[in-house]
Amino acid sequence: MKKYILLFLCLITVSGSFAQMKDFKFKFYGQIRTDLYYNSRANQETVDGLFYMYPLDKNRDENGNDLNATPNSNYYTLYSRLGVDVAGPKLGTAKTSAKIEADFRGTDNSFSVVRLRHAYLNLDWNKSALLLGQTWHPLYGEVAPQILNLSMGAPFQPFSRAPQIRYRYKNKNFQLTGAAVWQSQYLSQGPAGKSQEYIKKSCVPEIYIGADYKKDGLLAGVGVELLSLKPRTVSTEKYKVDERITTLSYEAHVKYTNKNWFIGAKSVLGSNLTQASGLGGFGIKSINERTGEQKYTPIRFSSSWLNVVYGQKWKPGVFVGYAKNLGTSDELYAPDGKAQVYGTGTNLDQLVTAGAELTYNVPHWKFGLEYTLSSAWYGSMNTSSGKIKDTHAVCNNRIVAVAMFMF
Repeated sequence: MKKYILLFLCLITVSGSFAQMKDFKFKFYGQIRTDLYYNSRANQETVDGLFYMYPLDKNRDENGNDLNATPNSNYYTLYSRLGVDVAGPKLGTAKTSAKIEADFRGTDNSFSVVRLRHAYLNLDWNKSALLLGQTWHPLYGEVAPQILNLSMGAPFQPFSRAPQIRYRYKNKNFQLTGAAVWQSQYLSQGPAGKSQEYIKKSCVPEIYIGADYKKDGLLAGVGVELLSLKPRTVSTEKYKVDERITTLSYEAHVKYTNKNWFIGAKSVLGSNLTQASGLGGFGIKSINERTGEQKYTPIRFSSSWLNVVYGQKWKPGVFVGYAKNLGTSDELYAPDGKAQVYGTGTNLDQLVTAGAELTYNVPHWKFGLEYTLSSAWYGSMNTSSGKIKDTHAVCNNRIVAVAMFMF
């Protein structure tokens, strides 16, 4: 851990020595962030509970006790971060810039390890711009909730940072975005669990096309996303197979901001958006009896959220999210009455989350407290439609306290 910190500080020092180079400007920034949280039960989460999504279903022992009905709490500083923005000399008529940013979240179950958040270069011709590198997924976009939970509204809000080639064109109040996106830290679910192999072997990047309108604090827009994956190239029967699942997802977003108000909302009709921290996935709809080659159908979810925040120094806010399982496009293959599906929350029928927070904000400092109630409805899958039936609700109460120093 120490060697990573020393290496990063050395890079800052070396970079600083070049700060006086002609036509280069460097802006260093960062934050120290502490998160203390409490949950009333076990949840679907990552980073040992810092990235919270929804409560897990009941899991009863032989005495009928729910093994997931156990409170949990912890305290971390993993989302402290360091970064640098670079403005460079012109390349032809294009203004050049770059960003690199890291935190200490680590990967998988390895915490307190330096992790790359953003790393990209940008060429700006005023009306158009080309970005190459890793930054926020286009589905995350410019409209995201202002809440304390580090999941930033996931699974209602798409959440991912991904390597991409992104082009934007601006004309007065309109902006068009096109992007080719790959996967690195946030991965799709499939037969081998979370893996980069599905899109790697696909040889087709994720495609996003979107349009936005901006004027006087208002931003509104829509987008469409295409994802094409190859779940397997070799069947369990050891035959070479040519499997592919291609899906389309749609989103609409809006936000209004002024001196005191932030009002934001987003709605997503998602098909297999597990790489963006979404619910759903895909299931098997047919199997070749000789080769074992499988065909697939997506599990579709509708997800929406609304966030309202008011104030400057003292800022109260509310957040509401709702997700609904819309089932599969085709009937699932289930000769024994049980279908094989891959994804996140595939046995969820619907999910409702409501939260309230209060933050105190002064230059360089933020202190906040947030309470969230989440209710998840679980049940069994109807294989003919992929929808969930015979549901029951499970609830979690979550409290988050945050202190931040930003520089």
